[in-house]
Amino acid sequence: MRGEFAWRPTDDVIRRARLTAFLQHCGAGDFHALYRRSIEEIPWFTGQVLRFLALEFHQPYTEVVDLSRGIQWPRWCVGGGLNIAVNCVDRHARAGLGHTPAVLWQAEEGADDRMSYAQLLEFVEQCAAGLRGLGIGKGDAVGLHLPMLPETAVALLALARIGAVAVPLFSGYGPAALESRLRDVNAKALITCDAFPRRGALVPAKQVADEAAARCPSLRNLIVVRRTGILVPMRKGRDLYWDKLPKSGDASAEPTAAEDPLIVLYTSGTTGKPKGILHTHCGFPVKAAQDMAFGTDVGPGDRIAWITDIGWIMGPWLIYGATLLGATCVLYDGAPDHPKPDRLWRFCTENQVNILGISPTLVRALAAHGPDLPRAHDLSALRILGSTGEPWNPEPWWWLFDNVGRGRVPIINYSGGTEISGGILMGNPLLPIKPCSFPAACPGIAADVVGEDGNPVRGTVGELVIRAPWIGMARGFLNDPERYLDTYWSRWPNLWAHGDWARIDQDGHWYILGRSDDTLKIAGKRVGPAEVESVLVGHPGVIEAAVIGVPDDRTGTCMVAFCVPAARAGAELAADLRQRVAEALGKPLRPARIVFVPALPRTRNAKVMRRVIRAAYLGEDPGDLSALENPEAVEAIAGARAAAPGRSS
Repeated sequence: MRGEFAWRPTDDVIRRARLTAFLQHCGAGDFHALYRRSIEEIPWFTGQVLRFLALEFHQPYTEVVDLSRGIQWPRWCVGGGLNIAVNCVDRHARAGLGHTPAVLWQAEEGADDRMSYAQLLEFVEQCAAGLRGLGIGKGDAVGLHLPMLPETAVALLALARIGAVAVPLFSGYGPAALESRLRDVNAKALITCDAFPRRGALVPAKQVADEAAARCPSLRNLIVVRRTGILVPMRKGRDLYWDKLPKSGDASAEPTAAEDPLIVLYTSGTTGKPKGILHTHCGFPVKAAQDMAFGTDVGPGDRIAWITDIGWIMGPWLIYGATLLGATCVLYDGAPDHPKPDRLWRFCTENQVNILGISPTLVRALAAHGPDLPRAHDLSALRILGSTGEPWNPEPWWWLFDNVGRGRVPIINYSGGTEISGGILMGNPLLPIKPCSFPAACPGIAADVVGEDGNPVRGTVGELVIRAPWIGMARGFLNDPERYLDTYWSRWPNLWAHGDWARIDQDGHWYILGRSDDTLKIAGKRVGPAEVESVLVGHPGVIEAAVIGVPDDRTGTCMVAFCVPAARAGAELAADLRQRVAEALGKPLRPARIVFVPALPRTRNAKVMRRVIRAAYLGEDPGDLSALENPEAVEAIAGARAAAPGRSS
């Protein structure tokens, strides 16, 4: 019989933890005392973090935070001068880490590369000089349309060095998605590659970039990394190869202000224009490094990998956070189960990965290959398993804990968002862990769970909110401050409403139960999709599941469940699944219909798009699909609406 807590820290783990070092640094007795003070005295806590990270300001700040414009619009490191690239690269190369690996890279076809901090500085300076030689400078927006390559890290840091604004874009975007974002920021340049392999086929990145660039009048340069070496058309006067960037130019670091724009990260909704989230030099990277150090226990020389794309928050989070901490950023480029299903475990072994970040969706896919594959590889270097992207179901959580972590490695659950610069909730090496839960909120994040009246609730489901500002919070939406205020600040006075359902149990552990706008109300009872989906995927015949509510003439709303079966499925499995939910959650919550589909529509950061599923099933406009990894899945769902929503399969 498994205990309630799956993992507890040993004395050795506690002693080596970076969070323990921070407690000593600021004189806090234990984590809980630190957390209380971190949300009651925001300037004190943030100042301690800035000093712990040993950030170099070329102009000292006079005040940690200025709230004169209200909690919604704080200004941080007031009067300070900070170029984050200097802190990510220069200071490590100068301080004895020059020979330490800064970037390790490996691709699905087996290609690899490595770059020390001294080499990273050299390449960042070369890129910075080359970009300046093209006339790109402070405040100019530059798109990054690349897979996770060494050049991706170099470009991101070089743009910071010259004071330009990086705009990371998913490597798999189509032309329309690229165009809309490049036009939104008036991009002056786009960095792409010739093509890149995925599952043995080539993705024509340059071709996609050409189509988008042709409709972006502000775009002057298209810079092409030779990822595969294939011949691609190059437009004279606009296009040039990465290795042909101008050699002469100013490589010095721009003296940027701490609150100068650094990066615009786009989030995609199911309707409306994608939101460009604005972050600054002293914002996103500081929060990323804080969470990486305190939550996933990363310090100088540690090797951290996260299976991600530069277009998802975790791509820039990985690069900024690891380099700011003097750690090794281990990049994986490709499908994690190709050419063989053990590709990810081989990658971890060959690169001696200490911290691996992975999504529950990917774990479910890898678990289908059985436990023998991870067990066949030496994963003894792993100390931390990180998880983000969506809520867990118990079965894949235990599969990862037992078969990859071998019961000794904690799974650090992490939930927040692009507009947070990282996490609201996160585990850490000092706290015991329950399956699928978060043992605490991140230090400095005054998180709470409230009811419809905005008052705190415990032991029941409510809205996840934040009561105080933090250094990584979004500096608004690009060119749309009213939409930013309406999205996060309009529900309750001075409360950031994040849009997630959450619950805090009797031990103070947190659970994320899905997006609040995905929540179902069936027979007068409110239920999060994740609760029902956990029951469905607990059946050995189901790989993945998503549930939605649809209008019903008799009950108002009925539940329809979409399941990806492990094998051929029909009426017998559908009946079994409906009964399974009824037994677990009560007859009123039994799905009205089970629909079997080959795949669920998900974004490239592995989030299942329930609102897209609902729109497709009801024949409504599904909105912006540019962030979907598998838009063909929407067609299969649309085809299922031939049967009445309330009828069972």
